[in-house]
Amino acid sequence: MTSAPDRTEQPLVTLEVGPPAHGGHCVARHEGRVVFVRHALPGEVVRARLTDAGEQARFWRADAVEVVEASPDRVPSAWPEAGPGGVGGGELAHVSLAGQRRWKASVVGEQLKRLARLDLEVDVEAAPGDEETGGLAWRTRIELVTDAEGRAGMHRHRSHDVVPLASMPLATDALTDLGLLARRWPEGVRVTAVAPVGGDRPLVLVDGRPWGRHGEDTRPTARTSVREVATVAGREHTWRVAGDGFWQVHRAAPTTLAGAVVDAVADREGATVVDLYAGAGLFTVPLAHAVGPQGRVVAVEGDARAVRDARRNVHALDGVELHLGPVADVLAGGAVARADVVVLDPPRVGAGRVVVDRVAALDPDRVVYVACDPAAFARDVAYLGERGWSLTSVRAFDLFPMTHHVECVGVLDRA
Repeated sequence: MTSAPDRTEQPLVTLEVGPPAHGGHCVARHEGRVVFVRHALPGEVVRARLTDAGEQARFWRADAVEVVEASPDRVPSAWPEAGPGGVGGGELAHVSLAGQRRWKASVVGEQLKRLARLDLEVDVEAAPGDEETGGLAWRTRIELVTDAEGRAGMHRHRSHDVVPLASMPLATDALTDLGLLARRWPEGVRVTAVAPVGGDRPLVLVDGRPWGRHGEDTRPTARTSVREVATVAGREHTWRVAGDGFWQVHRAAPTTLAGAVVDAVADREGATVVDLYAGAGLFTVPLAHAVGPQGRVVAVEGDARAVRDARRNVHALDGVELHLGPVADVLAGGAVARADVVVLDPPRVGAGRVVVDRVAALDPDRVVYVACDPAAFARDVAYLGERGWSLTSVRAFDLFPMTHHVECVGVLDRA
């Protein structure tokens, strides 16, 4: 394993910190050069250690290690191990919860203005329960890696180095109670732990294999999936999901996002809804109930394991079609001729121009876009705008407290 350079040998510079930028850092300047500085806040003056400062680089990177003038939003870090020189995944742990939401609202608004030419005021909504927990204990899924001594930890930010952890305060109590950080594991493995919402026991996988208190569970009947439960639009739903498959990680995210999507689809009984990047069917299941027995939901997903999960989750629902394959290819193949509404929840890179073209060809009255990346979202909103749909509303949700990540649900209607 290649070690990262010794960052303690890098020089310290004094920076006046500017606005937040997409990616979890703020913008500053040093002798005319742009510096992206982490662990700082807008308006602060900090002493920062340069972490990436090549002479030919277009910009430099730095970690704030000393605060000269503090922002009112600065608080003691909720997770010091994710501080300067530490692991990724908690880059805003030094920011008050209200300050984190203002930070994310600023980034979403700036991306929409810069990439989609839209000047919108965006509020970021807190997830239920996060104020009470101080923005901690929300992750129902965690992934750890082990070092040469079998200690569980995470990678140092922008490095392959494994940093053993003493705590992970973002994990739910059910995951913390497993004592994963105190155990010794095989060297160089990936430890995935899931504590599903709804009563299923937590599940631990090591390199994808089920693991018990005393090692690998080799029984043919050993669990590799969990049941997730969420109430959407007044109805309780249950999904079966692979333990190391994709599912929203915040304990309140399935209810929050699926509720926002169903609300955005509105009263569409009998409608045809196309659910793109459908995963295990988080939106597909409540959408099938929303359109009723005369409606139709066409779900498209590129991951074969997720589609297997989705088939189990929709088997009792009429009017649902599942298609396996890349979204652009499935749509080009004529899986559906037109749609009343298209729902899409693409990965972090967004849908892109080709998929947007395929969506436009379906001629929907409404597009509901669920986004985990503000820049990709804004870019795709601009593409849809070129094709006749305008962003009529956007909701943003703080489903990743202590990090820079934010989820958006945008509604675009034919202009």
